[in-house]
Amino acid sequence: MAQDEQVLVVERKVVEEVGMFHGLQFDVERYLDKLFAKDVPRFMPRPQAEKDPAYKQLIPYVIMTHDGKYLNYVRGRRAGETRLVGLRSIGIGGHINPGDDMPLFSSDFRDAYRTAVEREVAEEVSVEAGHTDHVVALLNDDRNEVGQVHLGIVHLWVLDAPTVTKREQMITQMSFMTPAELHEVRESMETWSSLCADSLEEMARRLRSSQ
Repeated sequence: MAQDEQVLVVERKVVEEVGMFHGLQFDVERYLDKLFAKDVPRFMPRPQAEKDPAYKQLIPYVIMTHDGKYLNYVRGRRAGETRLVGLRSIGIGGHINPGDDMPLFSSDFRDAYRTAVEREVAEEVSVEAGHTDHVVALLNDDRNEVGQVHLGIVHLWVLDAPTVTKREQMITQMSFMTPAELHEVRESMETWSSLCADSLEEMARRLRSSQ
């Protein structure tokens, strides 16, 4: 972990003011309006953020789907988060760092955040198909030390074709599986993925009803 790495965070109390929760929260806009309000999100050194549960690091968690199947993979030994090595995941994403399109200080992070998500995904995989991006849930799990300092923003990317190739060496055994097939390997999943896997049908239902 780079000592000078800056990551996007919000204070835990902001989430608590809207309503702390466990697992998935589908009332997305009510939370995002608060999380991305003026002067709420900011950057702080990652080593500090990883040890201070008074802050939640905002983590885009992108689930990719095509024709009823979902992308999944196993985190190899080169994974940046060593606590997740060897576990299966259905989410692509990571910390949001400041860049040319994500200033250290800004009154509106929403558009910059979406651009940063595309950039973060592109660092890990190459999506060689068109897609639509839908924020379908927020994700929280304070039961372990990883979850205590992170808050997931769950995106569902609906792909035009299942053409995704890895760019990061830490991604292994990548494939598309049905919800039933994912259920069979649920015990090997990282916590966030198991929580999301349990709600894939609900995500799909909510997406259909919103269109």
